[in-house]
Amino acid sequence: MNNSGNPQQKAPRIIPRAEHNVSRDEISKNALKVLYRLHSAGYQAFLVGGGVRDAILDLHPKDFDIATDATPDEVRALFHNCRLIGRRFRLAHVRFGREVIEVATFRAASDRDHDDHVRDEAGRIVRDNVYGTIEEDVWRRDFTCNALYYNIADFSIWDYAGGMRDIEQRRIVLIGDPDKRLREDPVRMLRAVRFAAKLGFSIDPALQKAIGQDLLLLVSVPAARLFDEFLKLFQAGFAEKTFDLLREFKLFGELFPATAQELDEDAEFRDFVRAALRNTDRRVAQNLSVTPMFLLGVFLWAPAKRLAAMTREKEQMSEPQALSLAAYELSAQQQRRIALPRRFTIPMREMLALQPRFTQTTGKRAMKLLDHRRFRAAYDFMALLAEVGQFDRETADFWSKVQNQSPDERAESFQVRKSTQGDKRRRRRRRRRPNQATNS
Repeated sequence: MNNSGNPQQKAPRIIPRAEHNVSRDEISKNALKVLYRLHSAGYQAFLVGGGVRDAILDLHPKDFDIATDATPDEVRALFHNCRLIGRRFRLAHVRFGREVIEVATFRAASDRDHDDHVRDEAGRIVRDNVYGTIEEDVWRRDFTCNALYYNIADFSIWDYAGGMRDIEQRRIVLIGDPDKRLREDPVRMLRAVRFAAKLGFSIDPALQKAIGQDLLLLVSVPAARLFDEFLKLFQAGFAEKTFDLLREFKLFGELFPATAQELDEDAEFRDFVRAALRNTDRRVAQNLSVTPMFLLGVFLWAPAKRLAAMTREKEQMSEPQALSLAAYELSAQQQRRIALPRRFTIPMREMLALQPRFTQTTGKRAMKLLDHRRFRAAYDFMALLAEVGQFDRETADFWSKVQNQSPDERAESFQVRKSTQGDKRRRRRRRRRPNQATNS
């Protein structure tokens, strides 16, 4: 379905509290404080977006965004704990300790010369500070399921774009003409995939077609913004499903071209990547920490091995050195698509470069690997390779065992002879020759 009509031309379907399941018990107390204060001050105040959508789906929302007819300066005047952010579109952030409630003023369609609204040559919006009414604001949102407004005045839901229907039918539908909306912001392609993966929704056929036509528009998106999207795509607990959808719609190759090529040619690499994605989802589900460094290393593993092998043929260097150099070169290439901060690329290179050292299990050098600052990440990487049959299982078990041993047991495992005071060689003092007498 294509919602090409302008929502501002339609009255909303107002769903009273008795006919929907969104409860204030599911809304953050701090978000409620903001909503109530805006309402008490005479402004319209709505919870909007993912918070409403997830509450309808009984997914226990975690993000609470508010839309209002108050301007950012008017919002700031109501809250001493508020600061204004954003260049493309001014937003108010109301902070309660670690929780931040985002408050946005209703946006309007921009068709006047004096509007603070700028597009680039491809049609992508780069600045957009045009305020309007709620009827206009709906038109500026992306998907119908994200365009439902929970009114704090009477706890009703206002639905201008058929979002409630599309949630019931479990589909991702873009508001307006899909091609035009993707040209305004190509990241909407990635957002469609992310929401489809998270919610288990299908993507509307009209949107699928537009994605196929507009893939190359992702090149115009700033690399720093794509890194933020990478984190949302792969660290939200739905990484494997997201990966499948990105590949299905040819989007993954626009983000990781070198990885996509290897995935097409190497079945073992596909197995490894999929195991890493499942592992990431499992850790997120268990509330364990995840780092983009690890998954970036997984994505670049096969390209790095190939490049390292070519480098070793041309120049004399060790396998760890070649892997580190290959990871550096691939990271530099990847920066053209996704900005990778050094705090992730440097440890990733070290993690990959350590992999050959796990094959050595005797001697002091092997034992010193346990003290390396990247040992734990490198070990987890190696263990994942072993899990999919791409590293020797017995060797992997050895490294698992020695981590829990005492120093004496560890020395025995690595076959390192314990040093004693008597074993140390004493330095031999050189005797100074007596000065020879000179004849006078």
